[in-house]
Amino acid sequence: MFADVSCDPVAAVETLHADLAAWLGSDAAVEVFDRFAAAQHEEFSMVTTAGEVLGRAELLTGLRGARNIQPGLKIDISDVQELAREGNTVVVRFLEMHRLAGTGSCRQVTAVLVAEGPEFRWRTVHETEVST
Repeated sequence: MFADVSCDPVAAVETLHADLAAWLGSDAAVEVFDRFAAAQHEEFSMVTTAGEVLGRAELLTGLRGARNIQPGLKIDISDVQELAREGNTVVVRFLEMHRLAGTGSCRQVTAVLVAEGPEFRWRTVHETEVST
């Protein structure tokens, strides 16, 4: 771990996706959504598996109304690799598996995380669907 960033990127990836799965897959408390939203950098953007570019507002607007839209959803994170680290910025790549009712979808994700205090905020994400 570099001295200038004491945050744990693996924990940041796992925690965010646990909140996402709870929000999408259960009747979670609004605090779960609030935690997820707070983790997104003000200038957040992402490239979806369909190639669409979403900003923070678009992502959060879509997710706000998606509570329990996929009851029972589980999201497994594996193969987290730290690709680069400089100053307060870390680039990670990981495998994200969504499981629901005996089926699954998988995506390879690259993300840029920016340390702010003891936590990371998500600056950008790029998802690519992969075969399971």
